[in-house]
Amino acid sequence: MLRITQLSIEDIRFPTSRERDGSDAMNPDPDYSSAYMVLRAEVQGEPSVRFPFPAGTVFEGHGSAFTIGRGNEVVCAAIRAHEHLVLGQTLEDFADNPGAFWRHLTQDSQLRWIGPDKGAIHLGLAAIVNALWDLYAKVSGQPLWRLISGFSPEEFVRCVDFRYLTDALTPDEAVELLRRQAPGKAERQARLEVEGYPAYTTSAGWLGYPDDKIRRLCREAVAEGWTHLKVKVGRDLPDDRRRLQIIREELGWDRKLMIDANQVWDVPQAISWMTELAPFRPWWIEEPTSPDDILGHAAIAQAMAPLGIGVATGEHGMNRILFKQLLQARAISFCQIDSCRLGGVNENLAVLLLAAKFGIPVCPHAGGVGLCEFVQHLAMIDYVVVSGSWEGRVCEFVDHLHEHFTDPCRIRRGRYLAPQQPGYSTEMKRASRVKYQWPGGEVWQIPPA
Repeated sequence: MLRITQLSIEDIRFPTSRERDGSDAMNPDPDYSSAYMVLRAEVQGEPSVRFPFPAGTVFEGHGSAFTIGRGNEVVCAAIRAHEHLVLGQTLEDFADNPGAFWRHLTQDSQLRWIGPDKGAIHLGLAAIVNALWDLYAKVSGQPLWRLISGFSPEEFVRCVDFRYLTDALTPDEAVELLRRQAPGKAERQARLEVEGYPAYTTSAGWLGYPDDKIRRLCREAVAEGWTHLKVKVGRDLPDDRRRLQIIREELGWDRKLMIDANQVWDVPQAISWMTELAPFRPWWIEEPTSPDDILGHAAIAQAMAPLGIGVATGEHGMNRILFKQLLQARAISFCQIDSCRLGGVNENLAVLLLAAKFGIPVCPHAGGVGLCEFVQHLAMIDYVVVSGSWEGRVCEFVDHLHEHFTDPCRIRRGRYLAPQQPGYSTEMKRASRVKYQWPGGEVWQIPPA
C-alpha cells in the first residue's frame, strides 16, 4: 500500500508589493504568498494492484493555498491542524473514492466549527487536497487534467461530495450530464493537445501601474496575440475612464475587454459606476460587490443586462453551496472558480458540474502564486469532460512567478498549452522555496528600496 507518512509545511512569500504587481481597488499592496505543503508517501508491505511499485518506493505530492502576505502563517497552521486526518492514510483509499475521502477531511467536528467550508480552515483543506491529487497524478504517470479526463462518468461523480447540492444537481443527473459529453471526449482532447485552451491576460491592468506602463503592456499583449484583456477599476471614476480610454485606444474595439472591481462597491454604487463605464463596452464586470452577496449580484446582473454587460464572480467563492445559489439565482453570467479558495480539486469539480447544469460558462480565476499552473488543469477538464465547449470561456493568465515552478504553465498566442508532465503542476522549485521562505529567506533580508 502507498501510505502517507509525512506532511511538511512552508510559509513562502514574494515581495510583489514593491512593484505594485497584483494591486487593485481592494488590495493595494499584495505580497503574493503560498501556504505550501508536501505529502510524502511510501510503499509499505505488498504492492497494491492499483499502484504496483516495490516496497520502499517514495513519492511526493505538492500542494498549496494562495494568500497575499500577512495571515499566510494562519493558513499554514490550518494545514497542520488537518495532519491527524491525513497521516497513515493510503493513496489507494483516496483513489478508490475521492469524494468520500474529501468528506473525511471535512468532518472533524472541532475543525469544522471554525469553518464550516470557509475561511482559513478551508484554505488549509484546499492545500492538502491539491497535494493529494498531485500525488495521485504523479503516481499514475499523467498530468492531472488527463488523469481525470480518463475517468468514467461514474468515477468522476465519485470525486464529488453532493451534500447540500441535491436540490440543484443529483449524482444521477451528473452521471447523465457526463455521459452526454462522452462521445466527443477523445476528439476534444486531441484538439486541446494541438490548439491549447483560450486564455485572457490581466498583466497590463493593475491599478498601481502608471499610464505609460499600461499603454506599453497593452501593445505587447496585442503583439503577442491576446484577444481578451482585463483591467482593474473601482478606485476613482475619472481615473477609470482615462485608463479605459487608453486601453481601448491600444486594443481597438474587436478585442474583448473585461473589468474587475474586486468587491469594492455597494450594490447601487456598482450599478451607477458601471453605467458610466458602459461606453467602453466591457464584456463583464467582475466582483462588483461582496462575494457573499448573492441577491446583490442578481440585482447588478439584472441592471447590466440591457447594457450588454455580464457579471462574473467566484474567485472568493468559498464553497460549492455559494456557487449553487449564485447559479440558482441567475446572479452571474460567468462562473469563476479558484483552485485554492474552494476545497481543492474535488470541490472545483462539483462547481464545474453545477455550472454545466445551469448553462453558465466557467472562466477560471488565476494569477497569484501558482494559480495559473493549477487552474489550467481544471479548465481543460471542463472542456474535455464536462461542458464539451470552450465557446464563451477563457482562463485567466497573469505573467508572474511562473519561473519558480518545476512545470510552469506555457502560453502561445493567448492560449494555455496542455501540461504534459505527471502531476498537478503544483511543485515549486526547492531553491525558490528556500530563497522566499518567510521570514528567514534571503529575499526578506534585503530591505525594500
